[in-house]
This record gives sequence, C-alpha cells and structure tokens, in this order.
Amino acid sequence: MSTPVKKVPIHLQSSQTRLLIKNGKIVNENEIMDGDVYIEDGVIKQMGKNLIIPGGTRTIDARGRYVMPGGIDPHTHFEFEFMGTKSVDDFYHGTKAAIAGGTTMIIDFAFPKPGESPLDAYHSYRMKADSKVCCDYGLHVCLTGWSDQVRKDMELLCRDHGVNSFKLFMCYDFMVDDGEMYSAFEHCKNLGAIAQVHAENGKIISKNAEKLIAKGVTGPEGHEISRPEEVEAEAVNRACVIAKQVECPLYIVHMMGAAAVEALQSHRNRHGGDIFGETLACALARDGRQCRHECFAHAAGHILSPPLRSDADTPAMLMKFLKA
Repeated sequence: MSTPVKKVPIHLQSSQTRLLIKNGKIVNENEIMDGDVYIEDGVIKQMGKNLIIPGGTRTIDARGRYVMPGGIDPHTHFEFEFMGTKSVDDFYHGTKAAIAGGTTMIIDFAFPKPGESPLDAYHSYRMKADSKVCCDYGLHVCLTGWSDQVRKDMELLCRDHGVNSFKLFMCYDFMVDDGEMYSAFEHCKNLGAIAQVHAENGKIISKNAEKLIAKGVTGPEGHEISRPEEVEAEAVNRACVIAKQVECPLYIVHMMGAAAVEALQSHRNRHGGDIFGETLACALARDGRQCRHECFAHAAGHILSPPLRSDADTPAMLMKFLKA
C-alpha cells in the first residue's frame, strides 16, 4: 500500500521557487502599465498592484525598468550542417547567448541529411539539443522532397512529437516543384500545421549563375545579380497562390527585397488569411553594396540567400512593413 505524499505548505517551501518583481513597467502586447509580477515555479501567477503573496518570497525591485516577456527567436541554425559547412554555435553556446540577450525560446530547423527521413532528422536533432539547451526550444522540420513516406512522417511528427511547422524550399538541389508544394501544403492544412517556404525561383537562379560564370563573374558581387529581386518576388507570389488553393497557413522565411514584401502584402490585402513573412536583423541594418567591397572576406561575410539588396532604401522599407 503506497504512502500518501504530503504537500509542503507554501510558506515552508523554498523562496527560490517564488519571485516578486515589484514597481516595474509591465510590457504586454496591448499596453504598458505600472505594477508587480508574482512568479511561482517559473509560472506567472499574478500581475497588478497590491498583490497578496506568500511570505518569504524573493523580491526584485524593478523601479524605473521595463518588465518584458522573454523573446522567441523562430529561426535559428545551431549545429547546422549544410553544403559542406557547419554553423559555429552548438545548442549550448547558441541558447546561452540567446538568454543573455533576453531570448528565452528558440525554434531551430531539423534538416534531413541525404537519404535521411524527416522523422529520423527530428530525432537526430533532439539527441543533439536535449542535453545542451539552456532555454526552451522547439523544432521546425524541413522537407527536402515529397513522397508517401514524407507524408506519413509528417503525421507522426504532428501526432506524437508536437511538431506543427514544416519548411519547403523553392531553390537548391532539394527544391520541390509546384505540384509537390501543393500536396505538402494540403497535408499541412489537414494536419493543422503551418507551411514555411524559402521563396526563390531555383530554376532561374541556376540559369543566371551559368551566364555569370561563363562571363568570369565568380566573386561575392555576382550573388545578388544571380538572384535579383523579381526572382524572389515571383517565388513569393507563387507560394502564396498555391497556399491559397488549399487555404493553408503560410510563413515565408527571410524576406529580403521590397518587391517580395509587396507581393506578400498584395495577397494579404486581397485575401487576408494566415500569410506571414519574416526578415532578418541584418536586412534592417545593412544592404547589398557590402558585397562589392574590395576586401573579399568583408564581401563574402555579407552573403546569404535571398541576398541583401543593393538599394539603400530597402532596410527602411522593411522596417516600415514590420511596423504595419
């Protein structure tokens, strides 16, 4: 016969599990107000003024300071192996840095290696991350092709592992075609998941790259030329059109150009619905002119896809859309 577990009265529990943040300016999504926040076992229990709390609670005086929710970074790449490279930060150093900057959750991408299934890639990333992470984390799962096995893996990932977002690519060697993207979007819709897309026209980029190489343009300065704004915008428009056919929520990652953002905004204005876009911090502070710098290392350090745009007005335009 088991012995009943007696719960320790709250006034005798360790004060380390209870925290009161007093006199701060509390920032929520709709207002900033003066008040206190009471936290117990890592969960906010009360918020406001004149709170009634247990004795012995640890107190922090936040007078003159903002009390803000921790940030969520939905797009990180820790221990990411891609095209013969590996990202510098592992899950320990990356999440430790996140916490230092006020980010308390990250969402990374489980990217299958050649021949690896989405489900196996998910488990592989869990094995990398679980023992190292310093904050909450989740995983998007990348789909580098389409098949019945991928369809089944998506179902298992949603049902058994809480995954609810899947990323597809419209460029690179593992891009999907329009029909495959339609099928993947439709399956995401049925599973209650959101589809993510890297939106660039891979076929056009490949042809442009061939021409540039034939002309001897092989440095960082050729990167944006091979992937002009209209090529990004065309892919954004196409992804939105396909998502609309099956009413699938769509999230377009790292949007970098004015034309691409305008294409997304046009669909939002016409159809509403769940269509979202993200940009990157570097796109709000730098532009593609850096890729023509005389120092190769400096120029190469500004290469990403889609590329930074050379129009110096682009960062301000992206900031304006973020505020909208």
